[in-house]
Amino acid sequence: MTAKLAELIANDFGVAEDYNCAEKILYGANQAYGLGLDLDTARIIAGFGGGCGMEEYCGALAGALAVLSHYNVATVAHASDIKALSKEFHARYKEKMGSIVCADLKKAHRLPAPTGCKPVILAAAEILDEMIVDLKHV
Repeated sequence: MTAKLAELIANDFGVAEDYNCAEKILYGANQAYGLGLDLDTARIIAGFGGGCGMEEYCGALAGALAVLSHYNVATVAHASDIKALSKEFHARYKEKMGSIVCADLKKAHRLPAPTGCKPVILAAAEILDEMIVDLKHV
């Protein structure tokens, strides 16, 4: 089976709902991968949008790490592969997009409205799709 988060993002998932970057990734992954998260659980990612509200660490990446954690942390992070997966995800994202910092990503990749940060979010979704398929979870 092929993961389809990138397809959802490419087709404007979350635009009508006014989701931020972090929400688009987590809510989209919930739908694409069948995570089974309820809205109360998924809302926890909301504050990470817009570079944690300060244009620092990209919220799309925070959403992706939340998804990887969901799949790989059964009890605690130290008893999982999440550190290695995080390093892999970040290396792949930085190679593709040049940074993991929201302000840098906006400067280099953000387009005028209504597209906005879609290229930034789509890149995170594409890498997450590849990693999830590689992990044979989808």
